[in-house]
Amino acid sequence: MVISTTASIQLLECQLASLLLYQCVLCGPVGFGFVELLQALSHSDHQGLNSLMAYGKWFKALAEINQSWPDYLLSKVLQDDNPFTRQVQSTPLGDLPPALVTAAKQDLQALQSLCQCSSKQMAVWVQEISDLPHTPAHWHQEQYVGLSEFVSMREKLQKRENWADALEDLVAYYRKHGTGKFAQYSALRWHSGELIGIAHPDAIALQELVGYQSQKEALVQNTEFLLAGYRALNVLLYGSRGSGKSSLVKALLQKYSERGLRLVEVAKSDLQDLPVIVEQLRDTPQKFIIFVDDLSFEEDDDAFKALKVVLEGSIMERPQNVVVYATSNRRHLVREFFAERPRPQDHDEVHVWDTLQEKLSFSDRFGLTLTFEPADQDTYLVIVRHLATQARINLAEEELVFRALQWATRNNGRSGRTARQFVDFLRAELAIFDSNYHL
Repeated sequence: MVISTTASIQLLECQLASLLLYQCVLCGPVGFGFVELLQALSHSDHQGLNSLMAYGKWFKALAEINQSWPDYLLSKVLQDDNPFTRQVQSTPLGDLPPALVTAAKQDLQALQSLCQCSSKQMAVWVQEISDLPHTPAHWHQEQYVGLSEFVSMREKLQKRENWADALEDLVAYYRKHGTGKFAQYSALRWHSGELIGIAHPDAIALQELVGYQSQKEALVQNTEFLLAGYRALNVLLYGSRGSGKSSLVKALLQKYSERGLRLVEVAKSDLQDLPVIVEQLRDTPQKFIIFVDDLSFEEDDDAFKALKVVLEGSIMERPQNVVVYATSNRRHLVREFFAERPRPQDHDEVHVWDTLQEKLSFSDRFGLTLTFEPADQDTYLVIVRHLATQARINLAEEELVFRALQWATRNNGRSGRTARQFVDFLRAELAIFDSNYHL
């Protein structure tokens, strides 16, 4: 291996070792593969077998994510959660400790050198070390397909001779998009004491949902308040099963995720963790909907008390970037039994009516309650026609209506969910029938 190549590889290893804040950008199979490849190149055996094997692992890791090395590294820089990227979201750049800013600039310069080391250059070094008759294939993607703002940020950095000069642009990006999981995922769920990103959230769109127009408008307006930085209301979506309550909440994500909306799904069994979850979301630039589906409580349920604290507040101020949207099939969320109705007896609670009213009024602690009445036949057919049009189902109106009503009679009655199931079944049936017909 020639001296210039050896010096270049050693310089890259020094750049890696010098990272003070952004070390985690090299975590994961691609980053680890890059580090392993550099080490193999620097300490290669006689035939370069270690370098060949390390290059193969790195190539495969890039192929699996279908990203070029520069795009991968830049995406990790834009999502990295470190002391600098966290603090700069809420603190002006000039108010940060000078050492922290200096460390960030130093890391950006080092990362720029790593980013400029293309997979093609790596392939050339591997060929040189192993004496292969040809250069190994290198992974290169011509154009990154992703968020427009990511592409814009990438272009800004590419135009800079020194990435440290783009620090203010990076700060603006962090403040808008956040870092870590909140930058990487628009939907998350709370599981085993931590937030887990959902790579493929339900892609349902608002325009797919018809009926209940006033409820939809009220929920959208309240969400707009949240995104604008005002104190939005917690919302209870109450009504019959299959009326689209959950779908309506999930559809907000597709409409508003690029404006910083995030959806955090919390199971009823985990509601006791709500105060902890809320504190993790506080002081981040994104706006969060904590989504609790199919909510109801038993007597003396600890989850009831935890949710009450979040809805009503406690000694801690409720953050303006967090609201709770809950769905339920019951207007009164806490189960009440006739045996609980006040009948003065010995050893009974003196103020039993107060306890009962606390249970019945729990739903009132949501600032906004949206009621979803059962769908009548006309509403059901409107939903069916709308979904059939979106699915491009070519069927006579009379037959569509007849089959839709038959389906509702045999399956779960009239509702938006039933309409969706009918159209999904009909689309598959017609597609298979047509393909068999043309065979």
